[in-house]
Amino acid sequence: MLVWRWNTGVAQKLKYGALTDMQISAEGLSLIKKFEGCPEKDGICESYKCAAGVWTIGYGSTHGVIEGMKITKSEAEALLSHEMPKYEGYVNDLVEVPLEQNQFDALVCWVFNLGGGSLRTSTLLKKLNNSEYDEVPNQIKRWNKATVNGERQVLDGLVRRREAEALLFKNENWYEV
Repeated sequence: MLVWRWNTGVAQKLKYGALTDMQISAEGLSLIKKFEGCPEKDGICESYKCAAGVWTIGYGSTHGVIEGMKITKSEAEALLSHEMPKYEGYVNDLVEVPLEQNQFDALVCWVFNLGGGSLRTSTLLKKLNNSEYDEVPNQIKRWNKATVNGERQVLDGLVRRREAEALLFKNENWYEV
């Protein structure tokens, strides 16, 4: 059921008698920033190809990024904030069970890296929507591969990131990963 919120002008889904409009917290953004990084020199971030060969800029932004693009560090921060509602929306729309803030944050971080389509078709989502919360961390960790030079490979950076996301989902310390 959609409900129109007059104070914000946004239609939102009603789940369990409450409006679902969760947003990523500062802790979730910290995880994204830690693992995406923001390569810069003298306050300027230049586009680069990530390990999977995708043009990227700032904190992992890929939409419309081309070779030679440059933005400031503050523009990278603003771009990340601007993109978050899209990824929050995937989690808010697809997850049908209640989430704690740490669980929501972990899922948004995961979706930011992998995309909404990955969540939509994942066993992770099926288990979560079946209230199998304890299975979610293991499902998060399964997504540790990327295509590099045409070959699927486990990447150490993705192993570490998935471990951090799994720990955040369980509300455990992820900072040392």
